[in-house]
Amino acid sequence: MQAKPENKLADYRFINDALVDIYDNIMRIEEGSIKQSRFKDITAKELHLVHAIGLHSHKTTSEVAKTLNLSKGTLTANLNVLERKGYIVRTTNQQDRRIINLGLTSKGRLLYRAHDAFHRQLVEGFLKGFDQDEVQLIKQAMVNLQTFIDEVSLK
Repeated sequence: MQAKPENKLADYRFINDALVDIYDNIMRIEEGSIKQSRFKDITAKELHLVHAIGLHSHKTTSEVAKTLNLSKGTLTANLNVLERKGYIVRTTNQQDRRIINLGLTSKGRLLYRAHDAFHRQLVEGFLKGFDQDEVQLIKQAMVNLQTFIDEVSLK
């Protein structure tokens, strides 16, 4: 059964407003928790860069730049700051010395784990009360949204 046009429009408005509010609130909560934590010297943008580098992967600068959709120059400037603050380390790739791999220091790994715990709580709260079939629908909606975002960002 098709939704009535007025219901569909109301659903679209609700979802749009919810996405905007949720994004704003997550960013506000992250920024507030950073200020109250032992990581007062980090910004939300730097936190997400640490998260993109990851715990164990030793990604290259090119991989991280692509993941975050940053120019190599912008990434380098941000990496310089994170390195100076003691969150990351750059190492030369042993197979190809032109490639720089990124890793987290113990301070960076601690920050990563704290941020990851926040996101786990976020997802648990989001999925609370849904059965497995409903979770699969939510996953499909998230895939659809990410596909759309990827297509728009390629333009």
